[in-house]
Formats: sequence, C-alpha cells, structure tokens
Amino acid sequence: MLKIQPEKIKDNAVTVPGSKSYTHRTFIAAALSDGQCNISNWLDSEDTNYTLAALKQFGAPIEKKSDKLLITGRHGKMDQHDMPIHIGNSGTSMRLLTAYAAIGKGRYVLTGSERMHERPIQDLLDGLQQIGVYAISKNNNGCPPVEVIGDRVAGGTIHLNCSISSQFLSGLLLIAPYTEQGLKIHVTQGPVSKPYIDITIDIMSRFGIDVTRDGYQYFEVPGCRTYRCGKYVVEPDCSQAGYFWAAAAITGSEIKVKAITKDSKQGDIRFTDILASMGCNVIHGTDGITVAGGNLSAVEVDMADMPDLVPTLAVVAAFAEGTTMIKNVSHLKVKESDRLSAVINELTKMGISAVSKGNDLIVTGGRPHGATIETYNDHRIAMSFAVAGLVIPGITILNENCVKKSFPNFWDVFNGLYVR
Repeated sequence: MLKIQPEKIKDNAVTVPGSKSYTHRTFIAAALSDGQCNISNWLDSEDTNYTLAALKQFGAPIEKKSDKLLITGRHGKMDQHDMPIHIGNSGTSMRLLTAYAAIGKGRYVLTGSERMHERPIQDLLDGLQQIGVYAISKNNNGCPPVEVIGDRVAGGTIHLNCSISSQFLSGLLLIAPYTEQGLKIHVTQGPVSKPYIDITIDIMSRFGIDVTRDGYQYFEVPGCRTYRCGKYVVEPDCSQAGYFWAAAAITGSEIKVKAITKDSKQGDIRFTDILASMGCNVIHGTDGITVAGGNLSAVEVDMADMPDLVPTLAVVAAFAEGTTMIKNVSHLKVKESDRLSAVINELTKMGISAVSKGNDLIVTGGRPHGATIETYNDHRIAMSFAVAGLVIPGITILNENCVKKSFPNFWDVFNGLYVR
C-alpha cells in the first residue's frame, strides 16, 4: 500500500509515456508489414508487452532496444502456435489479436486472467464468423478464452455490433487489407469510444492503407494490400496526461504535459475542454498543453467516447461545487474492473455522494476525506484516486503496483510534482 502525502505542489512540466492505444496498433501493423519497422516512444508496460509477446508467438521477429523497437513484418504471414497465448487482462490485446489470428495459420487459443474470462467478445466472434472464420468462445459464454482457426480469409460484408467496444471494429479494420476481397463493415449498434476508431484508421493511413468511411456507420477497406514498413513514432498518451491535468485542477497549480498538442486524434485530448468548462485555464502550446487550476464547478458531459478518463473526472468532480453528471458510461462495467462500481464505492468511502442511474454516473461535490482506496487491480482507479491525495490527508492506495499495466513509472512522475 502507498500513503499519499498532501504537500505543496509546484508548477510543473511532466512527460508521460507513449499512447497505449497507438502502441498496440503500431505493433500489430508493423508485424503485418512488408519489412523492418523502427518504432520509438512506444509504451513499455504490462499490457503492451502482452501484445508484443503474443506477436512473437505468432512468429514476428522482434528486437527490443533501450530507445527503439524493431519489428520485422512478414507480409502478413504467421507461424502456427499450439500452446495457448496468454494475454493477462489486456482487453485491447485480446480483441485486436483475436482478429489478427483469423489471418494466421492453423488453430490458436487466446486466454487471459480470471477477469478477462468475464469480458465480452461475442460480437467480434460473430463478425468473424460472417466472413467464414472459425472463431468461438471455448466456454460458450461469449467471453475468452477464444479459439480461432487462421487461414486465408476471403473477406466480404460484416454487420457488426459495437455497443460494448469499438475494439471489435478496430481489430477487423486492421486485418482487412490481408483479406482477399477486403471488408465492408456496417456498424449496427454504437459504436462507443469513437476516437479509438480514428486512431486505428490513422495508424492504417501511416502504414499506407486508406479506409473509405461514412462517419462511424460504414467502413470499407480493399483487400490484397500490405502495410508499409518504416520509422514510426508513438505520440504521448492523453489518458495518462489526464491525471496530471486533474492534479492541476484540484490543487490550483499549473501543470504542463509536454509533447501533446490539440491536434492529437486521441479522444482524451477533450478532457482539457471539460476542465476548462469546470473553471480551469487551459493553455495550448506548440510543446505541450498546460492546465491551471481554478474554482471548480460541476458539469454535465457525455463521456461515451472517453471511458478511460471517467474515474479521473469523477475524482475532480468530488472537489467541484454542484452535481456533475457523467453520461453514457455503462460500458465501464466490463473494463479491467467494474469501473462504475469501483468509482462509486471509493468515492463513497471518501464521504462523496456518487450513484449510477441508467447509463450515467452522478457525483455531487463536497468535502472529501481520507480513505483506504481499493484499486480492484485496476490501474486507472489507482492513478485517479492518488490525485485526491494531493489535497486531502489520509488517502492510501492499495496494490499501488497495478499501475504497471499502463504507466510503469507513474509514481516517479507523480512524486515529482511535490515541492521538495
């Protein structure tokens, strides 16, 4: 456990790691490419290393160095792998790699942690089955472990439900160039988390593949194409930046997150707009984005496209005047933990009213007090509630090492905020 000390915070400029979403997708495109890819500023974390280890098991040559990563693509070719491929509780890895396995060679089983075996994936399996891929939930419950038989995929038309996760769509888009006829994908429900689809398409474009689309309802990708090898730089992670912008908001300090600009395609960049509407001053620079805290007021905001920052906003809302309504976030129940219940439980421990009503989370600001925070082995719960400890005494974070899932040096960066 780790006790957070509410000490004076200095105005600061921090560096956060590369984007987790961009890292996963860059790894997969590189492994499918036509040669050696030189990748820099990738996120080196538990989740992304699960993807990297799995790609090795699929046969991608990978060389990891201190400042760069070399992944050599094999024009979409993969090896057989008889043993189960274990990917922990990395939902992104599971969903993207289930699609990836469909264009592989032979039978693959993808499995993970106990929590992973509770996370739904049936809509993706249904999509794969529509184009002739054998893809099933081994326990017949719509959740991992999954069994996929990889082979040449003709392609065709898919009607896909994306009401639970946009990653189902992203997985299919990433493999579409390696089908014979390409894919035409009609989204029947959703999608949630739309900006993550934009990230997928951005990666495909950087690797030389264009996607035809009609908003978020129809996508078309030609077949018999190959991703182009080259040098790729992963941009900093806006989800991770959010913890430090939130720290500025509740402490009244001024914190810049370096190397992120308003031009980012990451949906979480909009968190700065939310903080501005709550009373913060946001400064957009060419070398980063700065948030300066102010008197915080409640907001009503749709967070369907920013699920990773819901716990962070909920903690900020605890210090705001009035009742904040965070709308359309019921899909948080199937994240690394049931994040809706986790946030409500821990805010309640701190003396803050937090309830779930329909698809919404409602937080009434007040005078939060110290508490021992159960993290549910969820990195985002640990990092979000640590921010509260900068202001109020008595915040203790249990299982603080769960941050390694996405931000291994979080506590070093966090401790650098203090005036010492």
